[in-house]
Amino acid sequence: MYFRRLHWALAIVALTAIAVSGQVQKSTPVWTEWETITPDGEEFTVHMPKNPTTEATKFPYHKMELNTRSYVSKSSSGPVLAIVSMSGIKSSPAVYSDYSRFNSYVDAFKDFFPPKVRTKDTAVTKMTLVSSRPFHGHTGRSYKLSIGELNGVAHAFATRKRFYVVVSLNTKKDDELEEKFLSSFVLPERQAEQPKVASAPNSEQVLPQPGEEPSQTPNKQDPNTQQGAEGNTEGTAPNPANKENKPPEGKKPINGGMLNGKAIYLPQPEASGEGVVLVQVLIDESGAVIEARAVSGPQNLQPAAVSAARLARFSPTTLMGEPVKVSGTLSYSFAKSN
Repeated sequence: MYFRRLHWALAIVALTAIAVSGQVQKSTPVWTEWETITPDGEEFTVHMPKNPTTEATKFPYHKMELNTRSYVSKSSSGPVLAIVSMSGIKSSPAVYSDYSRFNSYVDAFKDFFPPKVRTKDTAVTKMTLVSSRPFHGHTGRSYKLSIGELNGVAHAFATRKRFYVVVSLNTKKDDELEEKFLSSFVLPERQAEQPKVASAPNSEQVLPQPGEEPSQTPNKQDPNTQQGAEGNTEGTAPNPANKENKPPEGKKPINGGMLNGKAIYLPQPEASGEGVVLVQVLIDESGAVIEARAVSGPQNLQPAAVSAARLARFSPTTLMGEPVKVSGTLSYSFAKSN
């Protein structure tokens, strides 16, 4: 009798498990209706849940005011899919480089976006660089993003006109939903900049007036140029004086040693663990890190150190008046409390 009751009890448990499993497999998606949108004034096209919440506003950032737009689909069950569009930070090689422009936009995004999603005011936001991710010729990076209980990824891209962040967050892992949204985001191919060509003088404005000496016309060839042309049998060789001023090509980077104290911007890595990681870096002529690789330290801490090193920034280094690349090492110390 006892064994018969046990048999029936096990059968009931098995049937209950099968029923629950069937309900899980047949559970409906969070969003059943999707649409492809290409908002006016934007450069992107994306496939996202129908009727996303849209907002256009001004956002103060330091002494600037950014034009921001957000397109957000969120559900009480967890998922958040969003695109943030920003403009207002212009790139100027003499004042604000493309590298600095990208970092400033990321910094502004970290302040702007968290209040747009379902979180408490005290929710902690963490954004950790994973990799560089150029997209159709545009500068891009991938980040791990967490805002309170929400975790996921953010892909950031900078075009000439705007800055975009494509976000997928959830309280639980849903690779299918994440891939469906992120893979649908499209930007047009970046077009190469056309070289600026100086316009030729207007012939009506440079013709000599009656009584003018020929030497007064701007069409007369400079004696030095004429001499250079006469010395060139093919008529294409540059002036020797100009050739001497041309910067040498193919220079090897100079060794900068330990570079921590020389950085003008040195973000700290975010990782849990204890130890010291050394990262070998190569810095280009503008002071940006173009190569980074870990050479020692705990394996689990190396990715975070390399990601932080790639964001470091240095003042340009010159040698005999010419900008040069620099190689050296960055040291990152991790404590258990990180």
